[in-house]
Amino acid sequence: MSIETDIKQSKFRNAYHKMALNLIYTTSWLANSQACLLKPYDLTTQQYNVLRILRGQHPNPVRVNDIIERMMDKMSNASRLVDKLLVKGLVRRTECPHDRRAVDVIITTEGLKILAELDEMQGEWEQKLQNVTEEEASLLSDLLDKLRGSV
Repeated sequence: MSIETDIKQSKFRNAYHKMALNLIYTTSWLANSQACLLKPYDLTTQQYNVLRILRGQHPNPVRVNDIIERMMDKMSNASRLVDKLLVKGLVRRTECPHDRRAVDVIITTEGLKILAELDEMQGEWEQKLQNVTEEEASLLSDLLDKLRGSV
């Protein structure tokens, strides 16, 4: 469906206004879909992001400040997210040997196991995105980078 149909709005101030609303609406659609995938694992999208960051550095520990730099949602409280993942047994936290004020975080075997299961499900989830071709997906990604001034 079109953005006009989905939000029941036929007029926009201009193409930029329509684009912005479409981006916001689509972001929400993607986030809700991802949340449904993570719900059986009692994970939020932000917790999932932290686990993926930790897996990317595994077996090396990662400082909380480094997690913050890599997170997609810059408004997330990484310390609180790590605490919740700690309670779930998905991460381990230790004092950094070089800086006692810093905290090192490492993903546990259980955290890696859950990510492996989610990887399979993620592939199925990504099939929802195949309404566009791979070339169109690449172009859209490039355009989004350009929109943010990253190019």
